[in-house]
Amino acid sequence: MEVTQQDISSRIAEERDQYLSAGEVRQHPARDYAPYRSTALRHPRHPLVAVRDPEAVELSGPVFGVTDVTGLDADLTRGHAAEPLGERITVTGRVLDRAGQPVRGQLVEIWQANAAGRYAHQLDQHPAPLDPHFTGFGRCLTDDQGSYRFTTVRPGAYPWRNHTNAWRPAHIHFSLFGTAFTQRLVTQMYFPGDPLFRYDPILQSVTDDTARERLVAAYEHDLSTPEWSLGYRWDIVLDGPAATWTEEGR
Repeated sequence: MEVTQQDISSRIAEERDQYLSAGEVRQHPARDYAPYRSTALRHPRHPLVAVRDPEAVELSGPVFGVTDVTGLDADLTRGHAAEPLGERITVTGRVLDRAGQPVRGQLVEIWQANAAGRYAHQLDQHPAPLDPHFTGFGRCLTDDQGSYRFTTVRPGAYPWRNHTNAWRPAHIHFSLFGTAFTQRLVTQMYFPGDPLFRYDPILQSVTDDTARERLVAAYEHDLSTPEWSLGYRWDIVLDGPAATWTEEGR
């Protein structure tokens, strides 16, 4: 049976009404959010199991320093024979704990589609052009103020097969490591004013308005560089009631 955007939008509205009627603030989405159809088959159904044997998990922290992560790694527009196509942007912000204190030396990785909405990955068969000068991956370490900074191009929207005529809003994937590889958080940053927000079941799975708004970067003109790039700010809070949504269990 063909599932249309109208079907998905109706389910999104139903989920939102149920959330509002419950009267409880939920910062993170349900793991089996029905409009995001694949979660019905792959979400965890049992509580997490605490591992008490330190030998049973990898506890070695990711040791990245200035000799491993360089300034070039944070500029996705360099490292090729020519510059990539698209609107050049700067994305910066701070990584903070629940008390608002900076998280220093945090490994931040990003990956994204190119300006045409295609990933440089063999599984992406979306018939949009590949950019030979853009691989869409970067990384950096937060400084003493918890700040990160990337130069890249604004990604394009792309289709996905959740339902008929399904399109993802433009977004950048973020990955943050703690002191061990088992402490990885993955989330997505969106761009303000995207008309696809209301149609996207992944973003709408964050049913709390305030929590969902924290996934959208702010355009700040002072961060823009004359004749070079537009500037966006997006802070990431790792825990607490203002925590940035993460793709836990998905």
